[in-house]
Order: sequence, then C-alpha cells, then structure tokens
Amino acid sequence: MHSFHFSKFNINQNQKSSFDQLFELFTQVLTYTSGDFSESIQWLNELDKEYKLTNNDYGIGDFIEDLKSKGYIDENKQNGEIKITPKTEQSIRQKSLEEIFGKLKKSKKGNHQTFKSGIGDEINPESRPFQFGDTMEQIDFTSSIRNAQINHGIDSFSMDEGDLEIRDTDFKAQTSTVLMIDISHSMILYGEDRITPAKKVAMALSELIKTKYPKDTLDLLVFGNDAWTIEIKDLPYLQVGPYHTNTVAGIELAMELLRKRKNPNKQIFMITDGKPTCLKEGKNYYKNSFGIDRKILSRCLNLAAQCKKNKIPITTFMIASDPYLQKFVQEFTETNNGKAFFASLDNLGAFIFKDFESGRSKTVF
Repeated sequence: MHSFHFSKFNINQNQKSSFDQLFELFTQVLTYTSGDFSESIQWLNELDKEYKLTNNDYGIGDFIEDLKSKGYIDENKQNGEIKITPKTEQSIRQKSLEEIFGKLKKSKKGNHQTFKSGIGDEINPESRPFQFGDTMEQIDFTSSIRNAQINHGIDSFSMDEGDLEIRDTDFKAQTSTVLMIDISHSMILYGEDRITPAKKVAMALSELIKTKYPKDTLDLLVFGNDAWTIEIKDLPYLQVGPYHTNTVAGIELAMELLRKRKNPNKQIFMITDGKPTCLKEGKNYYKNSFGIDRKILSRCLNLAAQCKKNKIPITTFMIASDPYLQKFVQEFTETNNGKAFFASLDNLGAFIFKDFESGRSKTVF
C-alpha cells in the first residue's frame, strides 16, 4: 500500500516575495521622486503605515539591506549618502515598458498601418494561396510540394499554380527617432503631474529600442527656455524647471541630431502640454506666455516645413486639450504633413508605442 505525506498547503506560495512586491512599488515611487532614494524610502514608509506593506518578519530595513546586497543601491562611505545604481535605472525602464505594453493589449489607438513592397526581414507564420505578382522568394516550397502530392499523387508528380503557398514577410525599417520632452513649468501646473507619464514613456521607448530594435537609434532631448540632449540613464532624474516653452530650440536640435544619423527613416516625437512661448535671439530670450504669438508661431511653422522637405515627420503628443491649443497643433501638423494626438496622461504610452510600431513595420506582398 502506498503511503502519502501531506504537508500544509501555502496559498501564497506562488505569489511574489516580500522584496519583489516592495521593489515593484519602489521603482514606481522613484519615477515620481526623480530618482531621489531618501524621499522614495520616506514615501515607502508612509505607504507602509497606511497599507501594512510589511510584517514582523520583513520590514523596510530588511528591504534596504536587500537593495544593497543585490546591487540596486550604493552607499557613499564618506558621507553616508545612498544613490540608486545603473541596475535600478534599467529596472525602472523595464517596469515602464511592461506597464505600457500591458495597456497596449487593451488599446488600438495610434495604429496607422501602411504597406511597402520589397524583401522583408521576418517571415509571417501564416501562409496564403499564390496570387499574380508573387515572387519565387515568397513561395513556401515545403508546403507547396506537400499540396502537390496530396492533389496529384506521388506516382506522377506535378505542381501547378493552385498548389503554391505563399508566406509574406514583415519589412522592419531601421529608424532614427528623436524624442522631445517638454520640461517647462506648465508640466506640473494646476496640480497635475504631466512630467512623470512623459518620463515613463521615454524610459519604456528607450528600453524597447535597446532590446528589440538594436539597429535603430533613439536620441532624447528636453526643451524649456533652451534645448539640450540627455542620456537614457538621466531619465529617472528628469525634473521640470522654471522654464517657458522654446519649441523652436527643441526642433532645431532634433534636426541637427537626425542629420548625423545614416538611417533613411527619420522621425521626431514631441511630448508637450502647451503652446510655444519662447525664442532665443542671440543671448536674449523673447517670451510671450499670453496667447499665440505670431512671431514665435512663424518660426515653428518654418521649421515644420523644413522637416517636411527633409522627409522628417513630426508627431505631436499634446497632453492638454485646451481648445485654443488645438488650432496651433493643427496648423503645425498640416505644415509638416505629420500627425498629432491629443492624449490623456493614462493613454500617452499606448498612443506613442502604437504609432512607433506601426511606422516601422510594413507588410510585404
């Protein structure tokens, strides 16, 4: 007779560990605090008081020690200051990518499918019957021979047009993208945090390109009174400043960056929440925050036309829906022959990722 040993069943045995649960929350908080470790731990302590995140066996102190031992934080031996490491920065980007792709499964926004003929990079798993105009390279010979044997028999082998099966391929165009992020003061005005969703999207897009499209390039820049480039590692620490919105400086820098790229396909993504309000003239700044300034608008439209001439589409993601801003965005978009989306903070990532993917993946016939 067989003997059986029954142990106590742990209903939580397949759940995440205490460290993993806290770390997931910790990476979210780091994005809001612009990478400030001390402030993030203070937030975590407050959340623990409110929602009982820890227990008698595992506390916030244990979590901090695990962060050190796993290489997520580094302590300065001289002054005791603790900072996050590149390993944590990558984790934040990965979490942002997972979060946005989760939303993509529920969204169809931003899907602009186009078609292009030529030799593709990736073979589709589905096949279809032969059509006039298909090439020899597209024929699935294994499936076609099998069809011929079934249809005509093995003894007198023959193959005709009706036996042929075709597999299409996806053409993956190498693309150079510049992502412009508005860091003017309005990105945190009126009690609405607009910079954090923008940072999350930038981190997720960076991680996507690095892991899935390594031949693509992504340049990141921010613009306020001026425009300057930032590195991927800088994204978690990005903050809004006391700036106006110098869209002209941002586009000029984006065009300069794309001129250095060899990829034939180039594009600019611009995340902003307001109208252009600033120009730099020599060492001085021309500013006007009241309404649409024709002088500033004219410079913007001239740059939009230059980008169109150089075949650089600009896709504007406006995370504010003020009616008077829509007129500016419409005029700017028509001049460039680009695209514009009025996206909420919740679906900004879905808009950008769908548009990025659909713009670089074309079906080949």
